[in-house]
Amino acid sequence: MTSEIETRKWGWLILFASTTTLVCCALPIILVTVGLGAVSAAMFSNLPFLVDLARNKVWFFSGSFIVLALAAWVLYRPGRTCPADPVLAEKCTAADRWNRRLLWGSGSIWLVGFAFAYLALPLLEWIDP
Repeated sequence: MTSEIETRKWGWLILFASTTTLVCCALPIILVTVGLGAVSAAMFSNLPFLVDLARNKVWFFSGSFIVLALAAWVLYRPGRTCPADPVLAEKCTAADRWNRRLLWGSGSIWLVGFAFAYLALPLLEWIDP
């Protein structure tokens, strides 16, 4: 029961860390790119905490990267085994499978947020000076 709770905590922490980077930086850029700049402006005016997130994006991306790296180490560390009991081993294997999926999905979300927050503008300036 305790390992199941710890697994859930890691999953929620991973998902929260990657999603905040997506909401703060990637979503507004995507909205502007597809021609919904007014929606982005309305979102920032109605949700003022997004401005603070965007201003401190270096800290959010750094912190979320550390959380994702720590979660990856926990999931892929050497010597990690499941219990010998068949019922617990099955639960452990299923939880491990879902945690790995969640980690890879969260890592993908983080990469999209990073690409839009840090690489999109320099790339556009390089393509169209």
